[in-house]
This record gives sequence, structure tokens and C-alpha cells, in this order.
Amino acid sequence: MVDWFWRKRRKAPAFRLRSREETQPAARIDLAEFAPQPVEYLARAAYVELSHFEDLSRAVAIAPSIVAKEMLAGAAGAAVDRHRALVALLEARVDDVGVEMDRYRGVVDRFQRLTQGQDWYEATLTCYLAGGFLGDLFLALADALPRELAPAAREIFATNADETFVALFTAAMADNPRLPSRLALWGRRILGDALLVARDVLSLNAAQANAAEEARVEPAFSELVAQHTRRMDALGLSA
Repeated sequence: MVDWFWRKRRKAPAFRLRSREETQPAARIDLAEFAPQPVEYLARAAYVELSHFEDLSRAVAIAPSIVAKEMLAGAAGAAVDRHRALVALLEARVDDVGVEMDRYRGVVDRFQRLTQGQDWYEATLTCYLAGGFLGDLFLALADALPRELAPAAREIFATNADETFVALFTAAMADNPRLPSRLALWGRRILGDALLVARDVLSLNAAQANAAEEARVEPAFSELVAQHTRRMDALGLSA
């Protein structure tokens, strides 16, 4: 793999988390009607963040330079911090955290298998887009949690690491003019699979959902898709 990072710069930029409120629309996604119960919410979110950490760790392992490894390690650390914070909230409500997370791992494990990618570029784009999409989902669902839990959940999902990924891909695509078109296709693939995970979180599937439910939840999905498009636009990719 071309060592484009060493030719671009030798010092990694400082890893900084940005508040989602800086970029998200002011209106909250109203998903209260479809939101899971608190224990299910925490278990699902904790397992999603654990899987996100695993994906980032793999991206670190195959990164093309030390600079890239350092930048992605910061994002991985933030993911595991979110996981631990969610687990702490879950431990106060259940006897066995592992059992609770295991109930909801099937769809996430399938998503992880389908979106690993063929190389470091695709694997890292998955981390950026899927991590952002599902983080937005759980942030929106936090509003439906009990009053004593909602602020903590919102705080956990209030930050992201977009700058890290934008810096990585800006450098990569500058050196490889064929890369953007391939990544644009991969980004659209990720969105489709991420929407399936979101539907599972909201207990919407072909057997359960009816036309009325689909109509009520459509605006929420539209806003999540808009945020995905914003992330693609930040890389100069067409969604």
C-alpha cells in the first residue's frame, strides 16, 4: 500500500471530538413511539459500540502508516469509552450484562460481516459512516428514555470523531484519483445495511411493520440519511 501519509506529513493532528450539536439539525428525531425499553436500549447500544471498537481496532492494525494508526487509535479509544459508560448504566439495571447484549448481537454481527470491506479504505469508511449513523440513531432515541437516564445517554453520544476520518480520506484521495468513485459506491452500500440495523433497533421488520408505522417513522429515517449524506459530502463523495 502506498505510504501516502509519510509523504504528506509526519506529525499526527490532535484528536478532537466534536459535538454532534455543531452539525445536526436543531429538530430532534421523534422516535419515542418506536424506541426500545431502557435495558434493551442500553444493551443494544453497548454492543454496537463494542463492535465499532472492534472495527476500528482492525483498521488500526492494517493502517498504512503510524500517523494513520495514531489517529484511528484515538477514535477506537472513544468508542470503548462509550461502551464502558453504557455498560456501567446497564450494570445498575441487570444482573448479567453479557446476557443482555447477547440478545441483540445477531443483526449487528451480520452487519459487521457484510461491511468489513476489501481493504483498509473500505474498512475505515465503514467505521466513519456506520459509527456516525448508529451514533445518531441512539442519540435520537435517548430522548425517549426515562428522565433519570436520558441525560447520561445523550452525553455518551454527544460527540463524534468526524475530523479524524475526514483528514485520513482527504489525504488518501488526493493521491489516488480513482479512490473516490469506489468509496462513494461503498458508502451507499453501508447506508443500506445500516438502515437494516436501525429497523431492528426499532423493531420494524417485514413481519411487524405496517404501512401506517412506515409512514410515521419515515421522517426519522430521512433525517438519519441526511446526516449520512453530510458525512459523505465532507469527504467529497456523492451519496
